[in-house]
Amino acid sequence: MGALVPLTPPGWVDAGRQLLAGLELAVREVNDAGGIGGRPLELVVRDTAADPERAAAAVEELAGLGVAAVVGEYHSVVARAAAARADALGVPFLCSSAVLDALTEEPTEWVARLAPAQSHGWRRYAEFLLGAGHARIAVATQPSVYWAAGTAILRECFATRGGSVVVEIDVMGTTAEELCDTLVEEGATALLLLVGYPEPAAAIVRAVRGDRRLGEVLIGAPAGQPEFAGWAGALGEDGAGIPFLRYLPERLGPLGERVGKELRERLGEEPSFVAFEGWDSVTVLAEMLRSYGTDRAAVAGAWPRVEVEGTRGPIRFSRTPGIGVWQWVWAPVRVVDRDPADLTGRRFRIVHGEER
Repeated sequence: MGALVPLTPPGWVDAGRQLLAGLELAVREVNDAGGIGGRPLELVVRDTAADPERAAAAVEELAGLGVAAVVGEYHSVVARAAAARADALGVPFLCSSAVLDALTEEPTEWVARLAPAQSHGWRRYAEFLLGAGHARIAVATQPSVYWAAGTAILRECFATRGGSVVVEIDVMGTTAEELCDTLVEEGATALLLLVGYPEPAAAIVRAVRGDRRLGEVLIGAPAGQPEFAGWAGALGEDGAGIPFLRYLPERLGPLGERVGKELRERLGEEPSFVAFEGWDSVTVLAEMLRSYGTDRAAVAGAWPRVEVEGTRGPIRFSRTPGIGVWQWVWAPVRVVDRDPADLTGRRFRIVHGEER
């Protein structure tokens, strides 16, 4: 099984480390249980470094090595390149974490996804903002298909509820001081970080937190930057109280608790939702390989027939309007933040939930 993981910058290395931990733990458990048809499952890992071209080349290399399927990836733009190459080569690809709705340009039988589509999660985030009284928001953004799609989702949601995205701030040509001045001038009550991690996200947080004029402005990060331990380590108290999307239920069931304990020991820190996505991905594909064989076409044909108990609930794939890949509908979605009352920075609060 091939695995695509961002392990070096400019990739989100914290996310890659968590994803890989989940993938490796699941492979170990598959092999402890006898492997696939009595043969051990091997995970062939390739670092994407958040580079779409590198990811596409990795898929081609893995296909040449004879993998039965490819799994992983965190960055949406990178996953899109990997999905396109997998589709062209006829290699099953189970995307673990990337959320971009248009993961492929055309519908495909070769690609499936575990993470919720961006439109689903970000609409929940817009509901949270509006419910908390934030009708005038600003977004700090960088050029990217992913960030542009997120901004469009927010604009649509706000327009139907009497709110607005009052300004988009391109951080590539704006100083921190200019960004703060713009927030004051536009009367924005919330600033969303649609930018890379750890920088420039951390620098923007420090600038806004340090500006007395912006003491009441909510900072938000729907893409999940504050999920990772490095966020708390870099920002301390400044990194608390920044709501983000998290794909975990309020309480894990027995399987999730057991896997979470194993992941905690492996990582030496609290596992993120990304680690659970990694474990679920391998577990799903392993069940497909056991049940339908290792022929690639047989694996791709099994997406609508597989049903697996994952760490966050039963996993089944179906077709969803507007999404060209097989989709799990849906992983749990919560808006959470790091609790400002917890000086360790390790405790999370649910600020907006969704029942599945």
